[in-house]
Amino acid sequence: MRPGVLWLMVGLSLSFAGCAVTQPESNEPPPLSEASFNSRILELETSLAQQCGDASIFYEQQRNQQQALTADIREVGSLLRRLRQDVASLEARDKDPVIIREECEVNEVQDSKTLLGRSEWIGLPSIGTYLKARVDSGANTSSLSASEITRFERDGENWVRFKLALNDDDVVVDRVRNEWIEAPIIRRVRIVQASGEESRPVISLLMTLGPIRDNVEFTLNDRTHLDYPVLLGRRFMMDIATIDVAQTYLHQRPEFPGGEPADQAADDEAVDQDDTED
Repeated sequence: MRPGVLWLMVGLSLSFAGCAVTQPESNEPPPLSEASFNSRILELETSLAQQCGDASIFYEQQRNQQQALTADIREVGSLLRRLRQDVASLEARDKDPVIIREECEVNEVQDSKTLLGRSEWIGLPSIGTYLKARVDSGANTSSLSASEITRFERDGENWVRFKLALNDDDVVVDRVRNEWIEAPIIRRVRIVQASGEESRPVISLLMTLGPIRDNVEFTLNDRTHLDYPVLLGRRFMMDIATIDVAQTYLHQRPEFPGGEPADQAADDEAVDQDDTED
């Protein structure tokens, strides 16, 4: 054999041998048996079921916590509303009341008796408001609508603490609606009604009505079921006024700080109805 051919055969043999040596091994896993496959699937199903169960328990706990938190929030909100009401009540009670000292006697001489309609505006300077009044010669004592009437003693004298008892549509200077008023009791009157007897305190207030400026005695009682918060009786009218029941609001409404101008009273007067009070 020629030497060149021999060397060629040797080179080819070594080349084939090198390829056989450097060929990489396969990384594919051996095929699973049916039993191994079923076992693996069962393990996965068990793990998934366990995870779902844990998630359900977690979500149920979260829902219970949310419901408890919502209930707590509602309770706190209710307590907060009650607290605000209590604070507002305390602030109203702590507010300095209007204290009415005994008014100086007013003795203005009237040249003639003042003519009044069956309804008139009155002013209460010591309280700082105007109010509508029914003028009624059939009643003896005048009356002022009052609520939360509380009697107490001050410097050895009998006093009374109250608020004006008003309906939403009663015309008044707004700032005095919930204001406490304190005044000395000058006497008491016994009222006899079909429902029984009751004793009412009487206070004296400076009142204005047109040209009239006088101290007037008022009994205190709740008149919110009636049309007018003030009733003027014949004790007030005696010797100073007469009444013409066919007319109303013959005198201008007085003015007070925080109230409406007198020239705007016509709209408030127009809503009155001719109802007879007891």
